[in-house]
Amino acid sequence: MWVFYLISLPLTLGMVIWTLKYFSGPEVPRYVFFTVGYTWFCSISIIILVPADIWTTIVGSDNGGISFFWSWSYWSTFLLTWLVVPLIQGFEDAGDFTLVERLKTSIHANLVFYAILGIVGLLGLILLITMRKSWDGNALGFAMACSNTFGLVTGAFLLGFGMSEIPKSMWKNADWTTRQKVLSHKIAKMAVKLDDAHQELSNAIVVAQATSKQMSKRDPLRRYMDVIDNMLVQMFREDPSFKPQGGQLGENDMDYDTDDKSMAKLRRNLRIAREEYYRYKSEYLTYVTEALELEDTIKNYEQRNATGWKFVSTLRSERAGTLGSFFDTTELIWRCVLRKQLKKVSAVILCCMSVAILLAEATLLPRGVDLSLFSILIKSVGDQEVLVQVFPDDLFLYGRSHLVRDASSIIYWIIRGHDMLIVLP
Repeated sequence: MWVFYLISLPLTLGMVIWTLKYFSGPEVPRYVFFTVGYTWFCSISIIILVPADIWTTIVGSDNGGISFFWSWSYWSTFLLTWLVVPLIQGFEDAGDFTLVERLKTSIHANLVFYAILGIVGLLGLILLITMRKSWDGNALGFAMACSNTFGLVTGAFLLGFGMSEIPKSMWKNADWTTRQKVLSHKIAKMAVKLDDAHQELSNAIVVAQATSKQMSKRDPLRRYMDVIDNMLVQMFREDPSFKPQGGQLGENDMDYDTDDKSMAKLRRNLRIAREEYYRYKSEYLTYVTEALELEDTIKNYEQRNATGWKFVSTLRSERAGTLGSFFDTTELIWRCVLRKQLKKVSAVILCCMSVAILLAEATLLPRGVDLSLFSILIKSVGDQEVLVQVFPDDLFLYGRSHLVRDASSIIYWIIRGHDMLIVLP
């Protein structure tokens, strides 16, 4: 079992670190970074626990360790989902100027949210008791059944979309013409969003500057305005190329200097507008760069004989030295030949895995019928511990990729102040 842990644990940590690096913004506080990392690790710890649980069940050597880790994963995820992460989300989203005020704002927002949930749940419980006057069941058991049903239905919905979308998109993206059309559409769509975000940021800057001009130096709120002014100075220092254009004042845009809460709202609006602009700018540049690289790939493939099977890029300088020619040839073979075929092969393999998962789920209830490919593989390897643990690990890696892809747009917590994404299990 230690061999499996030596493989799966670094793999899981690597996935967590890569996800954090991919989604995190440039100014993420360390406590947010580590909280998100721990949340992700608890979420995908199933990759480690399920194969180990299967093996201990087969050999009948459960000493309580697996149960402890299951409890740790569940309760950690539960507390992070309903207490820690919402509190951090509200704290980072608040525009207040002191730690205490930001914490109060976060607690107030979460209490309102949970109060609404509690009222809805209470009404549902009253309705249930009213409809069934001779109530003799276990309310706790019924609540657990509802919770499990919600989790299963939501998981099936998310997995159902990803099982067809991931192989299909991978197969389509292997075709250069199709990918060019997709990138052109994304670039045009992102350009519109970037233009709107630029306008919003320009408006926020104009409002902040106008509020600062009309506020006297002896105003009690001036110290809050100085913090906002420093934000503007730092923003222009970090990006001198940004020029506000077309900023306009609305009817209520000059009412921010009434109290500290209105100033906190002004600061929050400015921060959100800034981060949305740079988020869209980053995505726009990413799509443009990919489109240019794809254009280079197509051009090099068409002119491969004329260039002597060497990749000539318009985005970087030519490689020099003895190994430069070798690297250029290797890059052309990878970009123009191997990567395209690898995507198609991967799409076929993932499609087969999706079909295998659907067959396993379809024959879950009938007795005596076992069409689960992974169950058959586990039974066929017998006492081979590593193989017993590797086969289900592949399944959960693939299934988890669906949840990460689909749940990110449906079930997620965004630390809006720092572009952090936390996908919940």
